[in-house]
Amino acid sequence: QVQLVESGGGSVQAGGSLRLSCVTSGDTVNAMGWFRQVPGKEREGVATIGSDGTTRYVDPVKGRFTISKDNAKNTLYLEMNGLKPEDTGMYYCATCTALAWFCTPDRQHFFRYWGQGTQVTVSS
Repeated sequence: QVQLVESGGGSVQAGGSLRLSCVTSGDTVNAMGWFRQVPGKEREGVATIGSDGTTRYVDPVKGRFTISKDNAKNTLYLEMNGLKPEDTGMYYCATCTALAWFCTPDRQHFFRYWGQGTQVTVSS
């Protein structure tokens, strides 16, 4: 069983920055991703990074968020700049065990292992 632990969340004002980290007990060779959820809404994809380093972002975060990983440290990151109130939510990291083509932000059902989440709150 792979375990993932997120950290780095917090409360910031609009325009601020945060860096989320996700340490996995497995490795980061597989595709991984960040997802977020607001109470009362479905969880949505934010960004994914493939085993070859290919990154994908949903439109609302393009140009502001950067996903990366350090395979030597088994750690996934999400650098978030220019934060907006609509970025508020619980952020989860996850590992995809399917073929890379399926591991995209809009296919979270292919992500098998999930962390417990870290809260991000952006105030206006």
